[in-house]
Amino acid sequence: MADALTDLRRRIDLAAEKARALKRLHDTGILEFSGATLATAKNAAVYGPQATMAIQGGRKYPTLPAIADERGTLTYKQVDDQSTALGRGLNRLGVHEGSVVGILCRDHRGLIIAMAACGKIGARLVLMNTGFAKPQFAQVCEREHVKVVLHDSEFLGLLDALPAELPRVLTWLDEGTDRPAGMQTIDDLIAANSAEPLPAPGKPGGFVILTSGTTGLPKGAPRATVSPFATAQVVDRIPFPRKGTMVIVSPIFHSTGLATYLVGAALGNKVVTARRFSPEGTLALIADHRADMLVAVPTMLHRMVELPAETIAKYDTSSLKAIVIAGSALSPELCTRAQDTFGDVLYNLYGSTECAVATVATPEELRRAPGTAGRSPVTCEVVLFDENDQRVHGAGKRGRIFIRSGSPFEGYTDGRHKQVIDGYMSSGDMGHFDENGLLFVDGRDDDMIVSGGENVFPQEVENLLVEHEHVSDVAVVGVDDVEFGKRLRAFIVPHPGTSPQAEDIKQYVKDNLARYKVPRDVVFVEELPRNATGKVLRRILVDMDVTAQ
Repeated sequence: MADALTDLRRRIDLAAEKARALKRLHDTGILEFSGATLATAKNAAVYGPQATMAIQGGRKYPTLPAIADERGTLTYKQVDDQSTALGRGLNRLGVHEGSVVGILCRDHRGLIIAMAACGKIGARLVLMNTGFAKPQFAQVCEREHVKVVLHDSEFLGLLDALPAELPRVLTWLDEGTDRPAGMQTIDDLIAANSAEPLPAPGKPGGFVILTSGTTGLPKGAPRATVSPFATAQVVDRIPFPRKGTMVIVSPIFHSTGLATYLVGAALGNKVVTARRFSPEGTLALIADHRADMLVAVPTMLHRMVELPAETIAKYDTSSLKAIVIAGSALSPELCTRAQDTFGDVLYNLYGSTECAVATVATPEELRRAPGTAGRSPVTCEVVLFDENDQRVHGAGKRGRIFIRSGSPFEGYTDGRHKQVIDGYMSSGDMGHFDENGLLFVDGRDDDMIVSGGENVFPQEVENLLVEHEHVSDVAVVGVDDVEFGKRLRAFIVPHPGTSPQAEDIKQYVKDNLARYKVPRDVVFVEELPRNATGKVLRRILVDMDVTAQ
């Protein structure tokens, strides 16, 4: 009887949560409870989100600017028409419902149009990482059964690893690059085909987002469609503009960039992209387009606030109402510097490819508790479990982070799955709550270093060191040690014009943290190896042949 009552209470709570989510979607303008909204919901179940946003935008916002890149601006109607024509062109290349298409390109109109085209013909979309080396790219293409590749010309070298007969189409041709003989561009396919609506596929092709791959070959996280409750998670605690302007420099092939693009398109925003990130160039985009929102990863934000004050002052960024950061850890030091530079507009989004959104920290929360990951949005809940799968309660008590989300994970494309306990899925991170219920992420559970029997999470040491006046960037890893099992090694990127000494770095940690958290080795480097979402590639640092101090 008790179990039945508990189950009933849980069902009632979930129903109430979904009702709150629908209200948030209505309040933010995503849902309008009209015939057009019902049509959009129907399209989403057939085409998937990327194509649905193109179709909806073409009907709802035909003359509004949709995407701005180095080639200019396209309206929502142009994106809709061009993606339909491209879909017809892909059909003629043998791409049909159920075919798998790999897309390897940077953020620009080609990516947006290609994603929508694949959805319109029911093709399965694999969003490739632009940081791939040739072996990784070939292995992922084989594992995901890719049958055609759409790619920018800068990645022509990677295609050598694929069968010569595999069809390929250019999404962007760099100036000064010769087009390979016989290779078509998406512009060729668009120009040669009609924009008359295509017949709807029998089922959505879906898409695959790849994990960061910081510990090996990236895994594939598939999505057939996107639940409206996943959208509610994104907009619940973040004020998206409506018919405004968003600058997205976070890669759209990854979760945060894609999610914010889709929400932005649903609200009729102009999305401004850049194929390559530049700190000053991003400030110029914000100023030139009077952007309401910036979406970036912490490394990008760090490089922006590191610019000289006189450089930042050249650009009017007062239009910004939100800076959304996700993809890797946001240090307390960067959090405070960013808000001191751009105003209290910073939102820290914590989640993962598998779990989607877990928590969001608002500007007020980040002022009160710099570096926090914040609180869970509607339809989400975060809890902690210990190593014995028992719940962890109480402020300051560390545990493994598990997430219940309105956007359930379907399992990796290689058949593996994340651990699930009582409906909560592991994020792979460790964390704790403070006395106000704000979440803090302490680091990856597999990043923990056991040195001399003591547990050390590198992020705590990194957060301290980045506050040092001579430290621009830092990563701490564990390396083999005969006496201690593992010892801490700190890789330091000095501020330009400074020459910090290893002993000063060690003393700084000793003055502020426990002795066992002091790095025994300090290595000075020009930059840290990071992936496209800003995560440090720690395995490269661990294997690096260095002269430590």
